[in-house]
Amino acid sequence: MTQRTPTLLYIDDDGALARLVDRGLTRRGYKVIHAASGEEGLERIRSAGAEGGIDVVALDQYMPGLDGLDTLEQIMAIPDAPPVVFVTASQDSSIAVTALKAGAADYLVKDVKGDFIPLLHVAAEGALRQAELQRAREEAEAEIHASRDRYAALAAEREMLLREVNHRVGNSLQIIASLLHLQASSAGQDEVKAALTNAMGRVAAVAQVHRRLYTSQDLKSVVLNQYLDSLLEDLRRSAEGNRMSRLTVKAEPVEIDPDRAVAVGIIVNELVMNAVKYAYPDGAGPIHVELTSQGDDLLLSITDDGVGDAVKADPRSTGMGQRIVAAMATKLDATVERDPEHSGTRIILRFQRTPAATGKANTAAAG
Repeated sequence: MTQRTPTLLYIDDDGALARLVDRGLTRRGYKVIHAASGEEGLERIRSAGAEGGIDVVALDQYMPGLDGLDTLEQIMAIPDAPPVVFVTASQDSSIAVTALKAGAADYLVKDVKGDFIPLLHVAAEGALRQAELQRAREEAEAEIHASRDRYAALAAEREMLLREVNHRVGNSLQIIASLLHLQASSAGQDEVKAALTNAMGRVAAVAQVHRRLYTSQDLKSVVLNQYLDSLLEDLRRSAEGNRMSRLTVKAEPVEIDPDRAVAVGIIVNELVMNAVKYAYPDGAGPIHVELTSQGDDLLLSITDDGVGDAVKADPRSTGMGQRIVAAMATKLDATVERDPEHSGTRIILRFQRTPAATGKANTAAAG
């Protein structure tokens, strides 16, 4: 119930009964306003609506002009209408059902002596409490919707900022990769050229992840087949001559988180570059990158048909690639094995789609 004196609008063409209602409810703490017809009652509600001057309405059924049910229908169409207690002298229960379905908060039968006034007071009190609960429910729902809207706006802003950050980081890394490519192209020593080319590939592996993130609708994962396609295309463009002309990739559309995608990309870069440098001393040859899933595990293989373990005896090998592969394999909690049955070199990594709690990586040689 409101803190101020509640105002009840009594709509009834019986003036004598209206005076009884006025006296009875005034003693119970109400201010009573009388309207002698449905039209007058509607006008009172509409004129008081802006100030909320009518708290509850008691509406008689039988009146000249607009009857109670017609008046009730029009009251319910008024925005923020006060609750209505429907009052009638009829004992017909179907009227009560009709009134309640039309929106009345309560229903009671009146008598000409005013004995129903205590019941009207109880009904008015209940209607006010019900209206307060409804307002509180609507306010709570409005606050929930507003909170959801604020959260959605913040989430959208965060996503936009993350996308912008990934865009800027990706661009910066791409610039670095391009500078390394230019420097490698102008280098006179083969060892320097190879080192710069390897560094360029490592940077490109990271840049491609950021490129995937800012061009994707999903900022939480990277689709590996698309990522590997783009990464290896970068490597082909950066290679001299036709050294990577027979480089192929076959990968399933597996999604993993960006950090693990970076590790996969760097491993692929190291092992592909290793095959380019050492597998085919006399020219280009096939190099195959394949990604498949086996249950919760992913299998990544890099295969060539070259000279096998020649990298171990090659004096140009610094072991940097091996250390990088080992570090990235540890990050993935992956096992890394060399296929002893393959005539050339086939390196197989096995790791889970999602990070494991703990684990150790076994690594194979990379140059």
